[in-house]
Amino acid sequence: MDINSASSVVLQVLTQASSQDSTVLKPAEEQLRQWETQPGFYSVLLNIFTNHSLDLNVRWLAVLYFKNGIERYWRRVAPHAISEEEKSTLRIGLINNFNEPVNQIATQIAVLISKVARLDCPKQWPELIPTLIESVKVPDDLQQHRALLTFYHVTKTLSSKRLATDRKLFQDLASEIYSFACCLWNHHTDTFLEHVCSGNESASANSLERALLSLKVLRKLTVHGFLEPLQNADVMGFLQAIFVRLRQFLECRRNIGAENICKDRLEKIIILFTKVLLDFLDQHPFSFIPVMQTALEFAVSFVFTEAGDGVVFERFIVQCMRLVKMIVKNDSYKPSKNIEDSKPETLNAHQIKIGFFTYPTLTEICRRLVTHYFRLSEEELAMWEEDPESYAVEESGGDSWKYSLRPCSEVLFIDIFHEYSQTLTPVLLDMVDTLQGPTHVDDMNALRIKETVYNAVGLAAYDLFDSVDFDAWFKRQLIGELQISHERYKLLRRRVIWLIGQWVSVKFKSELRPSLYEAILTLLQDQDLVVRIETATTLKLDILSMVDDFEFRTEQFLPYLESIFSLIFQLLQQVTECDTKMQILHVLSCVIERVSMQIRPFVGCLVQYLPVLWKQSEEHNMLRCAILTTLIHLVKGLGEESKTLYPFLLPIIQLSTDVLQPPHVYLLEDGLELWLVTLENCPTITFELLRIFQNMSPLLELGTENLRICFKIINAHIFFASSEFLQMYAGNLSQSFLELLRDITTEGQVQVLKVVENLLMVHPDVCPQLFQPLLPPVFRGIIEGERYPVVMSTYLGILGRIMLQNQSCFSSLLCQMSQECHEEADQILGNTIEMWVDRMDNITQPERRKLSALALLSLLPSVNSVIQDKFCGIINICVESLHDVMTEDPETSTYKDCMLISSVDEPQVSEGEEPPTEQDKRKRKLALRDPVHTVSLQTFVYEKLKVQQELLGEDGFRCLMETVDNELVKQLQEFLQRI
Repeated sequence: MDINSASSVVLQVLTQASSQDSTVLKPAEEQLRQWETQPGFYSVLLNIFTNHSLDLNVRWLAVLYFKNGIERYWRRVAPHAISEEEKSTLRIGLINNFNEPVNQIATQIAVLISKVARLDCPKQWPELIPTLIESVKVPDDLQQHRALLTFYHVTKTLSSKRLATDRKLFQDLASEIYSFACCLWNHHTDTFLEHVCSGNESASANSLERALLSLKVLRKLTVHGFLEPLQNADVMGFLQAIFVRLRQFLECRRNIGAENICKDRLEKIIILFTKVLLDFLDQHPFSFIPVMQTALEFAVSFVFTEAGDGVVFERFIVQCMRLVKMIVKNDSYKPSKNIEDSKPETLNAHQIKIGFFTYPTLTEICRRLVTHYFRLSEEELAMWEEDPESYAVEESGGDSWKYSLRPCSEVLFIDIFHEYSQTLTPVLLDMVDTLQGPTHVDDMNALRIKETVYNAVGLAAYDLFDSVDFDAWFKRQLIGELQISHERYKLLRRRVIWLIGQWVSVKFKSELRPSLYEAILTLLQDQDLVVRIETATTLKLDILSMVDDFEFRTEQFLPYLESIFSLIFQLLQQVTECDTKMQILHVLSCVIERVSMQIRPFVGCLVQYLPVLWKQSEEHNMLRCAILTTLIHLVKGLGEESKTLYPFLLPIIQLSTDVLQPPHVYLLEDGLELWLVTLENCPTITFELLRIFQNMSPLLELGTENLRICFKIINAHIFFASSEFLQMYAGNLSQSFLELLRDITTEGQVQVLKVVENLLMVHPDVCPQLFQPLLPPVFRGIIEGERYPVVMSTYLGILGRIMLQNQSCFSSLLCQMSQECHEEADQILGNTIEMWVDRMDNITQPERRKLSALALLSLLPSVNSVIQDKFCGIINICVESLHDVMTEDPETSTYKDCMLISSVDEPQVSEGEEPPTEQDKRKRKLALRDPVHTVSLQTFVYEKLKVQQELLGEDGFRCLMETVDNELVKQLQEFLQRI
């Protein structure tokens, strides 16, 4: 592409590509796509976006296409890569001048220069950094700013490279330019402070922007540019200077007016200072030790004393709390149990912490955290009043502690209390002691203080285990406070029920559970929505508690089940926020899961409401996931009665497991689980349920982590013993299995083969024909001696089923293998038996070992010389299996096959056990048809040897038995004589 002649053409197409008319836009975009690989195209784009006289939108598009081209075609190995000659010209053009007047385009140019630098600097672009350094020194404001902006993006990109050679290059660069970067930052920072003092607002804003950019450069160089920063005086000097500069900037922020254009930028640079400290501490904990004392004094002074009053702002407090938290929790600062094993740096840091965190300091931090930072703000209280549900959602905001003050202060409290529990436990208990008895409803300040102390006791529950008699406190005070129904007391009702939720799995005796359920029943009818939501959450925590004497007991909960379930359902209907509905659905799911079948009388309303909620949540896939989870537990609880849900349930399963439907990305995992439990609890297969199986082949093609549950679903269909299932899906299933076996892990192969084994067990007559393509690879794997024991074991299980239950199929398969291997069928059979005997130890399951014995015995009686030649091996397997499955009856001195089951021996369900599902019943019925569970191995061996003896005669049989080891014969006789 000739640059001169092409510029006007490309300019015209870029103009069309910026059009709002799709008929103009689409052809232009296609033309630009075609030009992407044309030589000279990016040189034309460079000329266009650096021409300040052209239309802004056109220049913007040009720079974006240039940036995309770097990602696709700049690497030498890329298809249609930009030539080295053109790249050299482009690199020169990119840093020819830094005078872009438009901020957005200037930023894009800086980013694309950094992308080129990532690939070419310093080897192919050694002049980049020197050019940037010279450019940031020029007096022209615009050029200086654009060069500094580019300098930052280049430094940021180079610092992000993680290969050892790249990191070494960046470290070399950092050591060369660090002093200059420090001087640059100090210069712009001092200039800003001078302009602020003189009241020059515009000049202040410009110099502050440069100070911010130069600090961003220093952050990357400081954190990522040195292997041992402690050895570099400039780095350690910069870290010390941060605290001085922070004080200057905080004071400056306090003094300037709220309308000053620098206010937001000032807060941004103050936060950036704290980010440098946090990043450095994270990456270089030992190098941070020289400034640890200063950092702790600074953070604690501004956050936990009056020194910060009127100076600090919320995000700065959060950052300081994070700094203290990281120092307290840092493993590098914790000595080993054996002090001699600790590094000197660790011991030094530990001593600094001991010296700093004295009793007065810890007490002040604890008290200020609890009584100041834990307090609900006026804004939060107003939000509770005006929009209680949004407030409840905000309160359960998850990982918000990094960015929000109160959650952050709670996390800091947990960490400090855990680290210094011996010191702080008396302090907290003293705060509790001052708050005994109910608080007057008119004393709002006292209510708020008590709420914060109760919050602290809940957060520190595990550390207070041995120091608080929670059961006594519950009976003496807390239960009474839950009964105070005044509107203003809702603050404490909500906090007390939350507090109980924190302790219920830590230390809460089971005999107190009924009193708690009475309170929950009352609070679920509270006039305040926040209290009701918190109460539901506490109930969930109680249900999930599993700690020794404090665990949830279903029998204690059952008297309250109907009322509580009804009230939680009403709460589900009342709330409108998606997050809250998910939260309440989770509570309902926990209730249903714990009480199981006993939920059946009470779920009618929920069953009617869930279809409505499903329809309302069409745009909220996470809420639909919660609905699916609830349905999973509901189906388990309803058992066979879940069939009444099918008009609603089956379309949901169909949608959730159809990979062609966009929502499957969110719903698939839970949808598959719901599909499985529906099948497990289904009394008889229906056509509508069968029809969903058409989703299975695409799911198997995905080959994701969901394969395991897919195999369970396939097995669940097999256990119905439905001929319709085979007629509809056997072909597709066989093809899917063949494709999976070609490209799947060993574990995956075993899962596929187990499905085939189940098919053969349930459908021994038709399955070998329908799944015939799968059988030769199995036979071949046995002959060739499959090296993975678990795969070999499954191969032998499949072949054993065919030999035992479908002899004609086995004969056909033997003939097929004879033709494939160009060997006699008898030779194939002999090799198979020999391999079976040799690899019998690969089979660990007693059922499959017994199957092996039954299968090989099914070859008898026979005069076939190969079978007689392998007779010793067959008897060896039989004796091994007899040892596996026969148990001696001490009263009759006879042996009994422990694998045998009878239709009269119904399994007993003990107390606390789940009753059998419909699938369990089906599997038992199938077991009653399975030779492994219906044929006595002892009797089968006896009868087979008897007919073999009749076939060969006494002398022939004696000769045959003489091929067997005497010890084996002796063991065999021991079993057969005691039938």
